[in-house]
Amino acid sequence: MENTKKMMSFIQSSPTCYQAVDTIKGELVKEGFQEIKESDTYHLEKGKKYFVIRNYSSIIAFKIGERLNQMSYHVVASHSDAPSFKLKPKHKKTNSGYEVMNTEVYGGPIYNTWMDRLLSVAGRVLVKENDTIRILPVHMKEPLCLIPNLAIHMNRSVNEGVKLNPQIDMLPMISKNKEYDLMDVIAKKVNIDKEQILDTDLFLYPIDNGYVWGDQNEFVSMYHLDDLQCAYTTLQGFIKGSNRDTVSVYCCFDNEEVGSGTKQGADSTFLMDTIQRINSGLGYDFEMLQKALASSMIVSADNAHSIHPNHPEKSDPTNVVSINEGIVLKYNANQHYSTDGLSAALFKEICQDEKIKFQSFTNRSDERGGGTLGAISTSHVSILSVDIGCAQLAMHSALETAGVLDTDMMIYALEKFFNAHIVSDASYQYRVER
Repeated sequence: MENTKKMMSFIQSSPTCYQAVDTIKGELVKEGFQEIKESDTYHLEKGKKYFVIRNYSSIIAFKIGERLNQMSYHVVASHSDAPSFKLKPKHKKTNSGYEVMNTEVYGGPIYNTWMDRLLSVAGRVLVKENDTIRILPVHMKEPLCLIPNLAIHMNRSVNEGVKLNPQIDMLPMISKNKEYDLMDVIAKKVNIDKEQILDTDLFLYPIDNGYVWGDQNEFVSMYHLDDLQCAYTTLQGFIKGSNRDTVSVYCCFDNEEVGSGTKQGADSTFLMDTIQRINSGLGYDFEMLQKALASSMIVSADNAHSIHPNHPEKSDPTNVVSINEGIVLKYNANQHYSTDGLSAALFKEICQDEKIKFQSFTNRSDERGGGTLGAISTSHVSILSVDIGCAQLAMHSALETAGVLDTDMMIYALEKFFNAHIVSDASYQYRVER
């Protein structure tokens, strides 16, 4: 329960990718990690801890082992973004006497879960100060707006299914005052003049604090469990674990919900750039890097679909996943998930402990599922990869549900992953050293 409470606090402080990365940075600084800039020359030392940020929305941290005999990289990746609605550059609009905000869909939210729910705004503003452009985070914590449903009297067929139009139905009302300007409120919040604001990246988010519930307090429900539950649990495992012969790497990428194809997404060069610079920053050559990668592994951590209590037919008939029943290993024959028999076997061997249970997820053979970070990342860094996650319900809803026990299990499993060292030999045999 303690880990879940801390995770909820982490998520509450991270309504968008920008706050998530800032929250992760704060945790790392407390643990003695040193920030380095991509514009710096990397001079690294064994036994030291570092992190680097790209676009203020993706972060990679790494711990360098003290010895590095038969060196390898142990990497975990999650993502910082979530489905939402982004404010358009000119967002102020008047509808029927109400001031509303013109928004654009980000990712794939379940529209109706955002309706009749108190919302606020977070993200960042770009401001001019003297001759420089500064990035200022924005986290409005008070309820600012709401997307109202039509009353059933005005739409008698609402319970038979309604198609919602994001340009018509999903615009949040914010005021009855025609003079209202959100930029005035934000400028006051960050203590600047409105005229200093050059541009913004602002998103809606639900202000619910989240809930632990169930007969045995076994469930947790809140926004952004996909994927901040994994971002938090893998961060804690990363902080706790280490091995003197590995470089432990923690990644939290932006833009997974829109395909990862940005300069800071998993489909960018960010991870490989960082690994190459770690290698050169330690004074090693290209051959040393290739040898290290041959025994390296990435764990892609992104939540998985639990069987639904009212729609069990939506799950595969034999690979059934349920909340609080163990870490989910995700498989796909077409490699939309990167797990294969070898990577799954190694991860199970690394995490071998009676406290850790595993489940297997596959989509129904007649349903197409989504992909995740593992397959994307390994297209740039060719190493063993396994896709895992915590089981959850209502993925992409404004209120998702997952398990308290799974939070504990993920932290423990990733600690064991970072404590381990994979060694491979010329005959393609692998062993795990601890």
